[in-house]
Amino acid sequence: MISRLGVPFLQATAAAGAWAVQLCWYIGSLALLLVQTIGGWFTQRLRVDAVLYELWKVGVQSWFIVALSSLFIGMVLAFQSAYQMQKLAAEIYIASLVSLSVVREIGPVITALIVAGRCGSAIAAELGTMKVTEQIDALITLAANPVRYLVVPRFVAMLIALPLLTLWADAIGILGGFMVGTLKLNILPSLYWKMTTIPLAVKDLASGLLKSVIFAMIICIVSCFEGFRTQGGAEGVGRSTTVAVVMSFICIIFADLVCTALFYFVWR
Repeated sequence: MISRLGVPFLQATAAAGAWAVQLCWYIGSLALLLVQTIGGWFTQRLRVDAVLYELWKVGVQSWFIVALSSLFIGMVLAFQSAYQMQKLAAEIYIASLVSLSVVREIGPVITALIVAGRCGSAIAAELGTMKVTEQIDALITLAANPVRYLVVPRFVAMLIALPLLTLWADAIGILGGFMVGTLKLNILPSLYWKMTTIPLAVKDLASGLLKSVIFAMIICIVSCFEGFRTQGGAEGVGRSTTVAVVMSFICIIFADLVCTALFYFVWR
């Protein structure tokens, strides 16, 4: 006979097992959608007009908010670095710290989070609305593959736009640090620029761009998947949009941790 103390333990174990099963199903579903998307990309003619339209929405319409956020973050990094560096009389290393932080970490992550909040939510809302209004079912009835028709253009556009936005964010973030270092901390512009470029290597830029590619896949696949599984009318669309953004944020941060750890052991 199970004791009273054993019942809560069994309930917690059952809940943990159900959560693990749900997590495995979710990861498997995302992986399946990713495989279908890549397969649809290479097995059918790409709709260039649709890709260009998505590039406009993801890339062109996001450049200003990415630039503004990166500028402020670069300035904040310079100010925060100045606290400790001035105690050590090492102000010239502020430029190196800002440039490495922005290129390796801040630029890719902040850009991905902004795009996930702005464009990922829009993708989930669009596909969710199509799902609840049975437009996706109509595509299937017309023998059109929804993944090839709806996901592939967004996937290709995201893969192109996010690395470009990351490069843009890197440049603006370094500019923000440059403004603080030269105008507020009285570092010579030539010295600041020299200390910015010396520590940067190709592997630093490559690691940031590789992260941005991974983040782009995460944003598109998670957002499209949540849109496809929308149920319950307008309330369901709102719920799917929220879940898409939250899950994208979690997956981006986790992927960043994994990539950073791998780069540390491989490229150190």
